[in-house]
Amino acid sequence: MRDLVSRRRFLKYSAAGLSVSAVPSLARAQTAVQPPPKQATPGEFSVTAPVSIEVNARPLPSFDTRDRSHVRFGSLEYRSGLILTSRFRGFGGLSGLRLDAKGERFIAISDKGSWFTGRIVYKGREMTGLDDVEASPMLGPDGKPITSRGWFDSESIALDGSMVYVGLERVNQLLRFDFAKGFTRATGEVVPLPPTARKLPFNKGLEALVMVPKGFALAGTLLAISERGLDAQGNILAFMVGGKTPGQFTVRRTDNFDISDAVLLPSGDLLLLERKFSLLGGIGIRIRRIPLASVAPGAVIDGPAIFNADLGHEIDNMEGIDAHVTPEGETVLTLVSDDNFSMIQRNLLLQFTLVE
Repeated sequence: MRDLVSRRRFLKYSAAGLSVSAVPSLARAQTAVQPPPKQATPGEFSVTAPVSIEVNARPLPSFDTRDRSHVRFGSLEYRSGLILTSRFRGFGGLSGLRLDAKGERFIAISDKGSWFTGRIVYKGREMTGLDDVEASPMLGPDGKPITSRGWFDSESIALDGSMVYVGLERVNQLLRFDFAKGFTRATGEVVPLPPTARKLPFNKGLEALVMVPKGFALAGTLLAISERGLDAQGNILAFMVGGKTPGQFTVRRTDNFDISDAVLLPSGDLLLLERKFSLLGGIGIRIRRIPLASVAPGAVIDGPAIFNADLGHEIDNMEGIDAHVTPEGETVLTLVSDDNFSMIQRNLLLQFTLVE
């Protein structure tokens, strides 16, 4: 489908799901002194420099619109949620996010080729708002915004130390940014993809990226999963890029669900965020849990759904998922929605505890 941090402080932390060895490389990037971002007016977007924006947040006290006392949904327990709005017209279309190890600092991408960095503010275990939010355009290899060359639909994001990978769905491109070289001012370089990935259907291309960290058999492999690129059996095409065993695998497609995003848990399980839409049934989302060990060239991976939600819940076009572990040992899932810059849709930020 069509289709949020001060730069210094974010680089102190590793993203959720990455090994702590990533922290030193991120921290080294702090040595580069960057000028402070300027304050944005509602319709302003600098050509290459970040701008500071204000994002308003309205709380969602419950997830179930039919029973506000209901907090358990499959293997997930609702913690808190926010409806995000901004007078900055470039805000929206949030298609993916990655958090630091504390679940505070984040970097998110918009499907119109923008970075949003910032900090989630908490009161106890509940989110109350966003702070330090900056917006900036993604820059291509030429140092110009990627949109200037017709590259849109930045739908997926993965981190590997200071390296940030972004999948561009409609043009079937994969970009790599070295945030040690200017943070969001870094220029992206094109990463080669397998021929089949370059031929994915228009608007159904790379929708989920997961970098496998050290400690796993597939360490150094970037998992790139399409939204609805199908093989002859109707399963969803996915790719292992880099690593020791690059290749192609598929995700079994069931009940008309497509892929929205994915995250790797410290346990070694892969969570797939999926969605479906029909005029009769409306929108639905689910999360499937799949062992990473099942991913291999030629494999068809599948796993049980651990979470389902529909229009009776506070959902929208949920497109991003990440995970972090609290000091108390709770695994927290953070989901974000893409409003498609539509007045009838919402930018939601939701958090759940994963009940093992």
